[in-house]
Amino acid sequence: MELLHVFPHLNAILNASAGIFLLGGLFCILTRRVHAHRLCMLTACSISALFLLSYVSHHALRTYHFGIGPTKFSGEGLARPVYFTILTSHTVLAALLGPFVIVTLYRALKGRFDEHRRLARLVYPVWLYVSVTGVIVYLMLYQIYAPR
Repeated sequence: MELLHVFPHLNAILNASAGIFLLGGLFCILTRRVHAHRLCMLTACSISALFLLSYVSHHALRTYHFGIGPTKFSGEGLARPVYFTILTSHTVLAALLGPFVIVTLYRALKGRFDEHRRLARLVYPVWLYVSVTGVIVYLMLYQIYAPR
């Protein structure tokens, strides 16, 4: 059961790390450092894949092994609609994002840079939003409004 307490912290670190590499990738491409951009974006993809594996493992363990449901948000007042708005937008966008990241990455790796650029301009801000809001959800659920 102790293992379950590690997952939220690990997932927040992975989300934050992906966000940092996304910002680094943007900086690199804006400064025309294409090789560094590629490394940052491949690292962000790898970290995001690790996050997905960790997230699914955490929830599978909670549900199927230990028989406990999701962590309940304990904030009150204005915090509740703010939290659930952020959580809903984060969850919906995260669920839709994966295939678009894969296609964007595929186009870049195949050298189809015009197509890559057009799609990346749409996918990148959503991916960054999902990474940042993942950390915000973690902070609100496990740090700021955690049951004491």
